[in-house]
Amino acid sequence: MAYEFNIFDDPQLSPSFIRWLIEKQWPVTSRRFNRLWDYYANPVAESLLTGSDGVADTSRGYVQAQEIGLPVRITGKLFANTLDPAGGKSVGDIQRKEVVIENDIGWRINAMVDFLFGKPVTIQSTAANADRRRNIQTIFQAVFDANGGAVFFQDLAVLGSVYGFVDCIVRPSGLLAERLVNSTSSDTSTLTPDSSFDSVLRSASEITLELIDAPRALPVLEETDYKRIRTYIQHFHQVCNATTDNDTLLPKLFGGSNGGTSRKTVAVTEILGPHAWQRYEDGLLAAEGANPLGRVPVVHIPNLPQPQYYEGISDVEQLMTLQDELNPRLSDRASRITMQSFKMYLAKGLEAMGDKPVSPGRMWFTDNPDAAIEAFGGDADSPSEDLHIAEIREAMDKISGVTPVVAGVLKSKLGNLSSAIALKMTFMGMLSKTYRKQMTYGQGIKDICSFILEILNTANIFKTEVNERNVEVIFPSPLDSEQ
Repeated sequence: MAYEFNIFDDPQLSPSFIRWLIEKQWPVTSRRFNRLWDYYANPVAESLLTGSDGVADTSRGYVQAQEIGLPVRITGKLFANTLDPAGGKSVGDIQRKEVVIENDIGWRINAMVDFLFGKPVTIQSTAANADRRRNIQTIFQAVFDANGGAVFFQDLAVLGSVYGFVDCIVRPSGLLAERLVNSTSSDTSTLTPDSSFDSVLRSASEITLELIDAPRALPVLEETDYKRIRTYIQHFHQVCNATTDNDTLLPKLFGGSNGGTSRKTVAVTEILGPHAWQRYEDGLLAAEGANPLGRVPVVHIPNLPQPQYYEGISDVEQLMTLQDELNPRLSDRASRITMQSFKMYLAKGLEAMGDKPVSPGRMWFTDNPDAAIEAFGGDADSPSEDLHIAEIREAMDKISGVTPVVAGVLKSKLGNLSSAIALKMTFMGMLSKTYRKQMTYGQGIKDICSFILEILNTANIFKTEVNERNVEVIFPSPLDSEQ
């Protein structure tokens, strides 16, 4: 695809650099981030794997995303595409073994989200006047309710935990966007403040808080400051409500599968600058406009910040290697139990034993004095295997700070946990990580609120001073006993 970028006036943002971001960097970063999501959600795909004899080598009819981390001796496949566990190439005569996947990553991430945003947060304005505080807080409530309410904050935490960061575009839409653009014109006679506070709330509800998946994010940072976004670019393939006709003659002649009708997709590239924005579809300019705010309307929220890096620390990435160690152990144990759970019998010197069932009350006889029936198999204890699995899970507990107790799994006596101090000691790791995240996500919510008031102020809908745009974000305690 030939990208024909005509970038707005920015001497440090050349079309060749944007093409490099899309053609070189985007495939690498999106593949990495997509794998993080696969390890969190562990989606199931229909199995199309077949053995050398043409028979499907899995009776379940599906494969899971985390199977990509299993060794060849279990899957019998060598995966060329690391994001397609349903594909792969057969390796010699190795057959697929019984696969067991226990997603220890998914429930830990969900537990972190429950501790951080399991209860509603309180956003309090710091304006001096009580009436102004009440109106500002009502505006925030209208904006967040229009963008999903509590679900918005939970999505915020999930994306941050999985990818290590989450970006939020504060985007005006509808009549508010038109009014914001007209605010830069010389004729401001039509930009009188709205007389009704209800009309202010209606305008505020037109502000969209768009959470950006990390696979589509291509931020251009200041060369001397990694914390500042100079220009924000996102690139992704958008599925359209239309079809495209691929019914050409060539696939028909050679029996290919590319013919027929499929759903249409468009490669979208959006460029957000401090003074203008552009949207390209399949490399061609589709829309553009001015940005009267004078800064990039993007709020960057790191999950757990790391120095000198734009991205934060991903909770999933830290657990991937241990998850890849746990899944083979569980699969090996399943294969061992399958082979040893039932006794098997070896008949020596008995004729025509192949069609005789083994059942209680049945008798065999023979004239061969050396005939015998030997039993073998049966499940045997393997303490080293159980200990290794337990140690892997304990390592995941230490790295993530999320223990089974957090999810309500009690395997031993914990004593009297009725006091707040006892609960804090039990959930120490989880609470420490939650408090750290409250600082980063709380600051992100403050920046979002500041953008909301700045947009309404610039559009001359709800005028505010800079010092009135400060807020405090109060997180409720994740433990009810601390209330």
